[in-house]
Amino acid sequence: MKRLLLIAVPVALAALGWWLWGANASTGPTFRTHAVVLGNIEDTVSAVGTLQARTYVDVGTQVSGQLKAIHVDFGAKVEQGQLLAQIDPTVYEARVAADEAQLMNLRAQLQDRQVQLALAEKQFDRQRRLLAERATSQDAFDSADAGRKSAAAQIAAIEAQIKQTESTLKGDQANLSYTKIYAPIAGTVVDITARLGQTLNANQQAPIILRIAELDTMTVRTQVSEADVPKLKLGMPAHFTTLGQPDRRRTGTLRQILPTPEVVNNVVLFASLFDVPNPGHELLPQMSAHVFFVAAQARNVPVVPMAALRPVPRSRGQYTARVLENGAPVERQVEIGVSNRVSAEVRKGLQPGDQVVLETPAPSTNARNAGGPQGGPPGGPPGMARTPRL
Repeated sequence: MKRLLLIAVPVALAALGWWLWGANASTGPTFRTHAVVLGNIEDTVSAVGTLQARTYVDVGTQVSGQLKAIHVDFGAKVEQGQLLAQIDPTVYEARVAADEAQLMNLRAQLQDRQVQLALAEKQFDRQRRLLAERATSQDAFDSADAGRKSAAAQIAAIEAQIKQTESTLKGDQANLSYTKIYAPIAGTVVDITARLGQTLNANQQAPIILRIAELDTMTVRTQVSEADVPKLKLGMPAHFTTLGQPDRRRTGTLRQILPTPEVVNNVVLFASLFDVPNPGHELLPQMSAHVFFVAAQARNVPVVPMAALRPVPRSRGQYTARVLENGAPVERQVEIGVSNRVSAEVRKGLQPGDQVVLETPAPSTNARNAGGPQGGPPGGPPGMARTPRL
């Protein structure tokens, strides 16, 4: 009995090994596949941008003085010509009053000199007639003539002073009017930088009091790297989303690429701008935007993952792909169109519904762990295993 057990056990083990080897041999390799489907695809240049009002005005003051009143607040909607703020006008009112008084004085002097001129003209005319009759001296005649000319010169000087004073008065009246600051455009007050009671000095630069922005049209200002700028073309479509509304896409058209770059951390960036309508004023200045400039796009076309394609050397747009046919992969030549890093448009070689292989399957775990080349025990199939000697 013991001898029979010693013989039966190796035989049973050999039969079990043979069955497992056959099971492994009958199980084919598995493939990760993806179906070719109809869809839309875009080749885009992505960038990060910020929103700003396309039309805005920094409202400042042209005169110095204490800010006496601010008549608007943040978010206020203003009309063109509306009173926004006021500088203390006391000094400028005094200057205007002084100019007006000086002007009145000069006009009175002018009137006096005109009377003196009229008298000098009469005296000269009298001396001229007397000289013709030899009833006066030449000296008296010359004195009358000089008096007449002097009076005329004094009138001319006073008239010049009047013009100068009128000019000064005009400037001081303008400065007085500048103490009242009006809205140059209609829009929304988006920022107020000055505070009530603050003294503003306009001698060196115009102090900014507030900013008015017209929010019906916003400009998206993006920073595009120098590597992607050649892909941008004026007039190309663009779309973006905001952090607050990530599911809402807004569209525009590239309007301008500024030629002067900005260097940030040794990265050269170019500002690229496009406009977007904002009728509901949901978009506000300084909001962040995730922007995509559409270099190319295709609608309702067969789309294949780029992971399933292998480029053909020296053939632009030509690739190969493995397609499952009757459970086995078959290589096909594929021509693609619009593509990005994820997917590509299929122009030739594949049809919707084709199952493309994404990658080559790795050997099975049993095959890797087996000692023999075929996954069986060393030395061949289980049936060929040697029976241990009794």
